[in-house]
Amino acid sequence: MARFVLQLSFKNNARRLEVRPAHREYLRTLLDQGKLITAGPFADDTGALLVYEAADAAEVRDILAADPYTAADVYDVEQLREWTPILP
Repeated sequence: MARFVLQLSFKNNARRLEVRPAHREYLRTLLDQGKLITAGPFADDTGALLVYEAADAAEVRDILAADPYTAADVYDVEQLREWTPILP
């Protein structure tokens, strides 16, 4: 397993806020499954950073495909990169 950092920028803000409860519930499910390490919006609420534990980037893309935010088209992927943390 590897860690992946995903940086998103938000768009369609009114729609995003409608879908946010379902998105956050989905994130809780991923956290419980051990697939999500941490996630949260930037302080200015223009985007978010998420850290996943996955076999590869394709698995992260599959995780994203099932996210309610994806169907609602409320974000753009700015960056998806494998990450090697050196501290917990």
